[in-house]
Amino acid sequence: MAATTDTEHEEHTGARASRSAVARRRPGPIGMAVSVFGELLITAGLVLGLFVVYSLWWTNVVADRAAGKQADKVRDNWRQGRGGPGALDTKNGIGFLHVPAMSGSEVLVEKGTSNKILNDGVAGYYTDPVKSALPMSGKTGNFSLAAHRDGHGAAFHNIDKIEKGDPIVFETKDKWYVYKVYDILPETSKYNVKVLSAVPEESGKKKPGHYITLTTCTPVYTSTYRYIVWGELERVEKVDEDRTPPKELR
Repeated sequence: MAATTDTEHEEHTGARASRSAVARRRPGPIGMAVSVFGELLITAGLVLGLFVVYSLWWTNVVADRAAGKQADKVRDNWRQGRGGPGALDTKNGIGFLHVPAMSGSEVLVEKGTSNKILNDGVAGYYTDPVKSALPMSGKTGNFSLAAHRDGHGAAFHNIDKIEKGDPIVFETKDKWYVYKVYDILPETSKYNVKVLSAVPEESGKKKPGHYITLTTCTPVYTSTYRYIVWGELERVEKVDEDRTPPKELR
């Protein structure tokens, strides 16, 4: 047998060392599992982040566009003399809600409170014929509204900025309805329908009147409870040719 040269010995030794180093670097079953789990967590985090962006930003963009187009249609109809008296034509929207303390921007009000309606960035009114009463009807009752607090336009996002004594103004084709906030319920069960009663006794009222109720989810970014704001009608102003808003909105 031929003698192994020093060079061959070094090559064999180097190869063994290289294979040994590779073996040491190769993770075992536990290491592989930890690595895969870590990659899954990173992926899940990215997906969750994208979902949050979609829910809290992109849905707002889409809803604001939809609400803007619908609002333009309503005002165009008003300018051209279309729509029922007092904006009772509920197909496109019945009017606009103005709450200076909340944002100052107008919110289109449409019929119904399903997500299909509210996801367009509008407020919807409850249609219970016993409890609800549209301001334009002249009947006593509770004009109750709902809107999203986050995502899909977040029309009522700043509802917690409203304080007792603040104005709430509802604008229709030919009248301004000016309400004054008299009570607030920061948290109640989402199953508490008594807050929408024709006479909202939880707010301290005992007699029929012309009330308005704003409802939305709370805490913000959840739907665990409901936030309630009650107001009572103070006066009604006729819309002039220039649609000059009441003093509360100037």
